[in-house]
Amino acid sequence: MAAKIKKGDRVIVTTGRDKGRSGEVIEVRPTENRALVRGVNLVRKHQKQTARDEGGIVSKEAAIHLSNLALADPKDGKPTRVGFKVLEDGRKVRVAKRSGDQIDG
Repeated sequence: MAAKIKKGDRVIVTTGRDKGRSGEVIEVRPTENRALVRGVNLVRKHQKQTARDEGGIVSKEAAIHLSNLALADPKDGKPTRVGFKVLEDGRKVRVAKRSGDQIDG
């Protein structure tokens, strides 16, 4: 199955504590069906001091399930579903269902 959400995409959180917040996808974990989104689902982690890093409580992004994310429409920035279309040259591209705009370049 082709990936509907990829690294670098602008997504909007549809449910949960961060509902309505948006951010850029940093990493996608297809085997877990989860993604890391910049500035969303922040957790505070107690970190032990190492030779390289300082100890203390640090905030970092935790993975969020892909079902709780929606791609932002390139035209108006609102949440949209993703479809696929094969172009004349044979390339398969993602298409926003809301506006019909092409997502991939």
